[in-house]
Amino acid sequence: MSIMHGAAGRRAVRFALLIWMTLCIVTHVQTSVAHEIQPAVVEIEVASNGALKINARLNLEAFLADIGADHADTDDAPTAALYDELRQLEPEALAHRATAAAGDLTGAITLTIDDTVVPLEMANVDVPANSDTSAARQSNILLKSVAPAGAETLVWKASSRFGVTALRVRRDGEDRPYYGALINANTSSDPVSLDITAEQTLTDIVVRYVVSGFDHIVPKGLDHILFVIGIFLLSPRLRPLLIQISSFTIAHSITLALGALGILSIPGAIVEPLIAASIVFIALENLMTTRLHTWRPIIIFAFGLLHGLGFASVLGEFGMPTGDFIAALLAFNVGVELGQLAVIAVCYLTVGYFFGSKPWYRRFIVVPASIAIATIAIFWVLDRTGVLVV
Repeated sequence: MSIMHGAAGRRAVRFALLIWMTLCIVTHVQTSVAHEIQPAVVEIEVASNGALKINARLNLEAFLADIGADHADTDDAPTAALYDELRQLEPEALAHRATAAAGDLTGAITLTIDDTVVPLEMANVDVPANSDTSAARQSNILLKSVAPAGAETLVWKASSRFGVTALRVRRDGEDRPYYGALINANTSSDPVSLDITAEQTLTDIVVRYVVSGFDHIVPKGLDHILFVIGIFLLSPRLRPLLIQISSFTIAHSITLALGALGILSIPGAIVEPLIAASIVFIALENLMTTRLHTWRPIIIFAFGLLHGLGFASVLGEFGMPTGDFIAALLAFNVGVELGQLAVIAVCYLTVGYFFGSKPWYRRFIVVPASIAIATIAIFWVLDRTGVLVV
């Protein structure tokens, strides 16, 4: 009686690899959280008299150690030892360090009102007790400024030392922001209106969130792009392709909505490695089978639930508008879909239409591309779980 072979053996190998990746995630997720650089969350409160309160929640130890957006993990930085030393400080001692470095903090931020850069004043530093050393400590910095009378717009920009910013702007007395965006380091935000009496039109909200959703896929969502390409490669014919994409769309729409509404929340340190593992699985599936099995849309649906949580984390970072919450949520989802369809369209028009029916399509396109995707995604799994130390 032969030992497991053929299709059953290949499936066993695939699932064994996925189980191994999951164990790596569970084992290493706690240690990786402490060293992962997360975006700073900045909320600007606009008062009717022009007063601006800027509440910034950030990894203060990483800033003081000069570990910015060019490092995804603090262990990769030459000042990693200083970062670990700062993490051991009591709240009062770290707050004192931050106060002494007030000029560096305010100097890392450029707040432009109309065409004028306005000065920032550090008003308070709140450092929580570091009771959980497995997680990076997020401190709160309060900055203040004033918009001149009649000012119309503000623009936010932060240096690479301050890092990526999840920016929210809200009116004084309101809980939800009327503007939100994820701003890369050394990149200026869009001009944000300071007319707090003016209401955004539904069109403005829809356009902004559609663009944000599309932007999260193309060009920023390389992991999602590779997942969609992996779906495309096995069967470039339109009908099975649309079935798979529809399964993925339905799934991530569910978890995106649940995450945005605050009903379901899973830490990104768990979700992001699993998203990478899903890409590995799809790439290996392409290598180990020559046809589209009936279970593939089901597997893609399950992975779509993971990707939806990833999309929801983006919305969670830069917030949702005060009104028209559902419109913004749907618009973001539409943007994501347009981004995915753009990837599929490029793949189909450049590869599928011309070469999908060729006898050498699998040998010269599917196999090399799937190996490349699997290699990149395995690196992401190892990197995002902290197994790999570069």
